[in-house]
Formats: sequence, C-alpha cells, structure tokens
Amino acid sequence: MALGRLVIETMAAQQAVAIAAVKVRVFNQAETIDVILYTDEEGKTVELELPCPERELSLEEYNDVRPYALYHVDISLEEYVDQQFRNVQIFADELSILTVAMYPQVERVTLETNYLGPHGLYDPPELERSTGPLIQERIYEYPYIPEYITVHLGRPDSNASNVTVSFRNYIKNVASSEIYPTWPYESLRANIYCQISIALNRVYTEWYRSRGYPFDITNSTAYDQYYVHNRDIFDNISKLVDGIFNEYIRKIGTINPFYAEYCDGRIASCPGLKQWGTVTLAQQGRNALEILKYYYGNDIEIVSTNRIQAVTSSYPGNVLREGSRSDAVATIQRQLNRIAINYPAIPVNYPVDGIFGPRTTAAVRAFQRQFNLTVDGVVGKSTWYKISYIFIAVTKLAELTSEGVRLPNDGAYPGFPLRSGDRGVEVQEAQYYLNLVSDFSTYVPPVKIDGNFGTQTRNAVIGFQRLAGLTQDGIIGQRTWNALRQAYQAIRNLNLGNPGYVVYPGTPLRLGSRGENVRLMQNYLNALRQGPNDGPLLATDGIFGQATQTRVRAFQRDNGLTVDGVIGRNTWDAIVRQYGVILNQMEIMSEQSLLAVENAETETNTKIYTE
Repeated sequence: MALGRLVIETMAAQQAVAIAAVKVRVFNQAETIDVILYTDEEGKTVELELPCPERELSLEEYNDVRPYALYHVDISLEEYVDQQFRNVQIFADELSILTVAMYPQVERVTLETNYLGPHGLYDPPELERSTGPLIQERIYEYPYIPEYITVHLGRPDSNASNVTVSFRNYIKNVASSEIYPTWPYESLRANIYCQISIALNRVYTEWYRSRGYPFDITNSTAYDQYYVHNRDIFDNISKLVDGIFNEYIRKIGTINPFYAEYCDGRIASCPGLKQWGTVTLAQQGRNALEILKYYYGNDIEIVSTNRIQAVTSSYPGNVLREGSRSDAVATIQRQLNRIAINYPAIPVNYPVDGIFGPRTTAAVRAFQRQFNLTVDGVVGKSTWYKISYIFIAVTKLAELTSEGVRLPNDGAYPGFPLRSGDRGVEVQEAQYYLNLVSDFSTYVPPVKIDGNFGTQTRNAVIGFQRLAGLTQDGIIGQRTWNALRQAYQAIRNLNLGNPGYVVYPGTPLRLGSRGENVRLMQNYLNALRQGPNDGPLLATDGIFGQATQTRVRAFQRDNGLTVDGVIGRNTWDAIVRQYGVILNQMEIMSEQSLLAVENAETETNTKIYTE
C-alpha cells in the first residue's frame, strides 16, 4: 500500500476567520484507522499520512480497481454545528485538502452530514455529456472572469439547491472531481483549460440565466461539469488553478471562450478532448497547448484576461434608438451583420461604429419584421434578447464547431485572403465596400451582400482591381483589401460635408503643403476619379506629394484650367463643385437603396406569410 496525505482546514463561515481547537476525527469504513486531531491557530491540522492504493492504478486507463482510498471525517466544536464528511478521497503521494466552514448552532440544528460523490473518472455520475446546445438569449461584448459562480446541484429543471462559490474554488472542485491528481502536469493543465473555458462559455453566453434560471451552471455532466459541493481538493491541482484561472481557450481571431467539449474517452465518447488520451500525450512529451491542438486543431490559442467582475446582465439597461451612440450599439451592428448572412433581407451596417443611424434603424426594422416583433426600429429588451438569441444560434457559440465571435478590426485587413468559396462576415464587409464603389464606377458591377464569395463577387473584385491598377486575379489579398477600403473611405468622406473646409482657405496648396485642407482635396480627388487611367488612389495623409500634384495636373487639364499642379482658388472651386454633384448623386442613390431594401423586405415577408 502507498501513502497519501490529508489536511483539514476550519474557518468561520462567511468570515474567512480561522478557528482553532476544532476536534477532527479521521477514520475508514472498517475503523481500522481512527485518528483524533485538533486544528491549530491557523485553523489547520497537521498533515496526516493515510494508506491508499498504489499510484500506478490511477495512470492505467482500463484499470477497474478504485485508485484512491476513502476516509470519513467528523468535525466538532462546542457552540458550532457538528459536521460529517463521508468518502474523502486520498491518492498516493498527493495532498488532499478538506476545507470546512463552521456554522454557529441555531435552533435544533446540531449535525450536518455531507456525502461526497465518487470521482468522475472511476464512477461517472452520468454516462455522456450532452453535445447539443441549449437555447440561450444573451451575450456579453467581452469575456470576463466572474468573481463568483452559482452552481445548481442537479439537472437544470430539478428541484435541487444552488450554491455560490468563488470561480477559482469552482474550477479546483471540478478538476479534483473529474481528473486524477496523479496525472502528468501537462495533462492536468490541458484538462483544466477545458474546464475553465466551458465555465466561461456558460457565463459569456448567459446560458442559463437568459432562460430565467437563478444560476450560471449545473453540476450535471449531461449538461455541464461535475462539481461535488464541500468535497476535498488536491493541493497540486489547487496550485495549478491559482496560476491559470484567468486563462482560457479561444479560436484565433475570436473573442469568445471556446466550448471545449471533452469526455473521459473510455466510458463516454465525444468529438472533443479525451481525458485519458491527454495522459498518453503528456507522457510522450507534449505540452498542454500541443495536447489541446491535437484534439481541437491548430486554430486555437490560450489567452488571459484581467477582467474580473461580478456576474451581470448583458442588456445595457436602456433602449437603443436612432441617435444612440455606445458600445452596445456596436454590438447590435456586429450581430445583425452576421445574422444577415443567414437572413439576407437584413441590410448590413459598415462601418461598425456604435452610431445608431438610418441604416441601423433599417436593419433593426428588417430583423423585427423577420422574427415577428413590433417593427419600430428600436432596440428594447425583447429585440436585444432576440438578436442575441439568433446570433448565438447562427454562430453555434455553445458548440464545439462554433465559428466564434470575431475580434472587431475596424476595417483592417482580416489577416487572410478572401477568394471564391469563402463565407463569413469578412466577405460580407468586402461586398459592402464593392457595392458602394459600384455606385460610382461602371468598372465594378453591383453584388449581393450575402457573405458568400461567389462568381458575382469575384467579377466585382476583378472589376475593382482593373479600376485600381492591381493584378486582376479575383482574390482579395492585402493590397486589394487596402485599396478597396481606401476607395470606400474616400466615398464615405463625401458624406462628411464639413463646411469649414468647403470655402477656399485663402492660401494655395502646392507641393510640400500639409494639413486637413490637403487631406480634404485628396479625398475629393479620389471621389472624382473615373478609372485606372487616372492613376492609383491617393493616400489621404494630408501631405501634398508628387502623386497629389500629378492628380491635380490631370484634373486641371481635363477641366480647362491652368495646368500648374497648384490648388488655387479656381482649381479649389472646380473640385468642390464637382464633389457637390457627386454628393447629390450619392444621396439620391442612398435613398433609393434604402427604399429598395424596404420594398424587398416587404415582398420577402409577404411571400413568407402567404406561403
């Protein structure tokens, strides 16, 4: 027989004050071992060595002998409730810690018995963890580590108790209940990352609270993770969790905690991580991240956060309507854009700027019409929750195959080329830019903004590349993306209409000039560009360089002005006049586009309701 160790810690409930002189009795079922100890001034007993099975048993996947010993602990102190703990687990060469909260005696309560369940690997409480998601209705903008987490001690609809514990202690408990402390360090680490990520996924998506439940997670392994209230935890697991409790798994380029589905791999099977398999991989020398990539693929990473806060509701608490400006508006814009890929009647919103303008109103109204809500273009509680509900459904956030919530990139190149066959919000964003450019150039045909990179989108990309003087391969690489984004920005700047810069500033702009007036003229000249013969798009950097001078000369030559490359009063006024014409055209087309969207939505929904 091997030896394991046990220490008991006692403290006043809800006060975290150590209690000394507590009598502790430790014994086994046959009472062949029966020891009396007392806690010291720190509320701790000495470490007690206890016989237990050999360590090797806990490292053999197909071993059927229980690899740990069970002991009972009785706690007593005058004026406090006596407590009994049954089936405390002791592993070879590991230290088990049993922390006991002491309650003053009240009324007739004199004894409390805690029956600790078996270890999840040796005697699983349920055979299979559910792989299908529940329906949840809300989502946070960014993940965070909850200070405390409320656990339901049973299946979601069962009449069981709820307990609130610190997030760290929750993870320590789950890890001690689901994996053996004798496993290799990297195996323990990989498994704990999964346990942290699943718990954070539940909090991030408000999985249960959105359905009206007063808890964050259950201890049913058919739905969540195995938590045994008041059980002993293992010292090495406790120390490991203290070091990584604020780290979790996510897919690269996303922000949501990954739903890191796992199972033991022996009794239960699943498409995710196999707990017993991590032991073999760790023994082969793989670290935790390599083990996780073995099961989940190379597109995952481990990240940390210093966001630690109490669990709160994601709803901003106030109605969002046209004119609102906030991060909550940006959240709605992003979610509606993704939903629009599945429900193309919803117009997209770019840029995602947190400004609730007419296009956001149109998108909200289309969403409300699609899902039978009051069509008022206002985001109250019911619309907020419904948007989040549909967003999570289309992205499958609570599943192993989740596409994830992408990091906002403010129009920056997504980091990978877009080509025929691709699908997603990055394609959708590029289509939006292409469509806007098509309003001003016959080179670029209009495209359907559906997030699908098909033949129509490829032809538009080739047209834009011809217009911009780029390689015409129909692929949106970084150069094409940047040029497309620059063209979009130039067109969008036409809407800025800053009157302070419309009037000639009184001083000519020439080679070497710098400032906002130069930047404005660069934007206007880009908007007036007719095709590739006009040269590439100007950098709108406010610096009057050779490229800007060349474009000014071309404009002067085309409009019968003195060709000197200097923007004096006559050239300034001519540029502004032509800019005004295009601005009016754009406003007309914008109104026509919105009207077309409204008509298309009405026609689509009429078909839905009549069919």
